[in-house]
Amino acid sequence: EIPSPTAGILKEINVNEGDTVEVGTVVAIISTNSEPVVAENKTETKQPVEQKEKIKVKDETQAATQTSSDLYEIEMPKMGESVTEGTVIKWFKKVGEPIKKDEVLLEISTDKVDTEIPSPIDGTVAEILVGEQETVDVGTIVAKVSTSGKIVQKKKMQEEKTEDVESSVPESMHDNFSLGVSDRKESIKDTDRFYSPLVLSIAQKENVSLDELAKISGTGAAGRVTKKDILGYLEERKSGGIKTSSTLATPTSTPKNASQFTFDIPVTGDVEKIPMDNIRQKIMQHMVASRDTSVHVTSLTEVDMTKIDKFLKEKREEYWKKEGVKLTYLAFIADACIKALKKYPLVNSSIDGNTIIQKKYVNLGIAVAVEPAGLIVPNIKNADQKNVLGLANSIHDVATRSRNKKLTPDDITGGTFTITNYGVFGTIFGTPIINQPEVAILGVGAIVKRPVVIEVDGTDTIAIRSIMDITISHDHRLIDGMVGSLFIKSIKETLEGFSPDSM
Repeated sequence: EIPSPTAGILKEINVNEGDTVEVGTVVAIISTNSEPVVAENKTETKQPVEQKEKIKVKDETQAATQTSSDLYEIEMPKMGESVTEGTVIKWFKKVGEPIKKDEVLLEISTDKVDTEIPSPIDGTVAEILVGEQETVDVGTIVAKVSTSGKIVQKKKMQEEKTEDVESSVPESMHDNFSLGVSDRKESIKDTDRFYSPLVLSIAQKENVSLDELAKISGTGAAGRVTKKDILGYLEERKSGGIKTSSTLATPTSTPKNASQFTFDIPVTGDVEKIPMDNIRQKIMQHMVASRDTSVHVTSLTEVDMTKIDKFLKEKREEYWKKEGVKLTYLAFIADACIKALKKYPLVNSSIDGNTIIQKKYVNLGIAVAVEPAGLIVPNIKNADQKNVLGLANSIHDVATRSRNKKLTPDDITGGTFTITNYGVFGTIFGTPIINQPEVAILGVGAIVKRPVVIEVDGTDTIAIRSIMDITISHDHRLIDGMVGSLFIKSIKETLEGFSPDSM
């Protein structure tokens, strides 16, 4: 149930009952003028305005859109195709403080990226709707910025009236809220603590009593118990370790399929328990989901990088001085990869049910390690329209902005193929996990000098060459071994056939 964000008169209803619309759609308009407004007869409202104003239950999301001309709503951005929620890590401004356009307002964390969100306008922070460490759905309004200096007065959640809570929850819960092993029934009115309908619904389904709920420390605004709090409590209860208010002092998060990660761990000495940060939990969930979605097959080949290695040693400084370009091995690898994707476009596809979505453009993802233990994959949009120098500039740009938390939602959405360069850390080769919803990923190993057999004037001889191992992990649901092998062979031939004249 969505409460009204303001006192006023219901002016317009834009969506009928039973209709499904996208997040962010304006579903209704409320007039704050004192004069009555004649409503357009688009749909009937079965509940009088006076009764709607009494409902003040706060849900896990805030879907209402305010139309006040001097208030600008800041939403939780969508930072990737599969991202459905984000966590507010830090607010850089308080209510009442001025803020300039493009000045950082807050920092968020998702399974794709930690990033700073700037204000879209000059103004004053009028309202903060989501607390630090609270996780909300994409599209949720997290704050409002006023261009007139207005500040929205917001009541504390624990001050919400009990009768308002009662009017918003299913009637069956008033008299049938379970007390677990006890047969005694209890009304929601017996507690003065606020619980959202979603939390109450989960509690009823899992036989969590009100006494148990009272022991859960909430990580939401004003200590509110969130969905993640109660799910974390249930997971602990299932494993035998009940978390109460004395132990649940820090935000908790339950990974999807969390039972997969719960084991009896023998401990025979000193240990340190380190809670996973939000981005590491999201990476864990994303990797498990990819493993369970794609049928991973990996192929490996060696590439002789001697020609490119020699060229870089001789010309890297020259290109930096003349062109301002930091040439790296990865720029040449990206160029060869794009040529292979054009030759074998099936690798540049996605699977949608029984339909193949084959993309005729290349948005090349570059995996970037972010300290202390994160990973982000920004995309170089329309990479197939760039040469080696353009790719080198783009790779440097996205890597720098990734580490400085300057990426935008557009930077990490719409990717078609990914390269992960674990060789920069000295790893020879690996078997990377596909970045969904793509169907393949290229792994790049370290370049090392090896003795190899080469043919000189028709005679085999042993020479020292700069060798790099590359791997392709591909989804066998779509990419068979033949296509995967031909794709990686094409990359090898392009790199080994490099000529300085091509620059």
